[in-house]
Amino acid sequence: MSNLNIIIAGFGGQGILFTGKIIAHIGMLDGREVSWFPSYGPEMRGGTANCSVCISDAPIGSPQVTDPDILVAMNTPSYEKFIDAVVPGGKVFIDSSIVKPGKTRDDVELFAIPATQLSGEERLEGIANMILLGKVLKETAFAGIEAAKKSIEESVSANKEHLIKHNIRAIELGISL
Repeated sequence: MSNLNIIIAGFGGQGILFTGKIIAHIGMLDGREVSWFPSYGPEMRGGTANCSVCISDAPIGSPQVTDPDILVAMNTPSYEKFIDAVVPGGKVFIDSSIVKPGKTRDDVELFAIPATQLSGEERLEGIANMILLGKVLKETAFAGIEAAKKSIEESVSANKEHLIKHNIRAIELGISL
């Protein structure tokens, strides 16, 4: 893999920016060039949020992703906003508990994962984003579970240390789907 462009999008409070940070950190652990570019509305929780992540073997010219290889959409407005930008042959991951696509494309691969529903059933409330990240890892193979575990362990703040094992369990659940 020489270059991977990702957009993660949804509502504030869904862990959109954190997911992007974890992906970027995984790329850093692999010695790659990375960028993480957040964008969110002034409302934060409940408002829109998205981030662009670039992982590359070469220097990155712009942190803004306009043609993602991967789209992770955690709400319908985000899916509708970014679906047309995904490159042909790209992969789209949606939280099918929330996202109801009005438009589909035949030239991208769609993975519909009921992440919010699963997070509730598995007592992993609030970390549907990590279930989706696990599925992204499985379907793209840009990194393995060990890199994801290390990234979580190094990225979660000390006051939220108790959430590390839940985040890792959620990623493992996503990989198993």
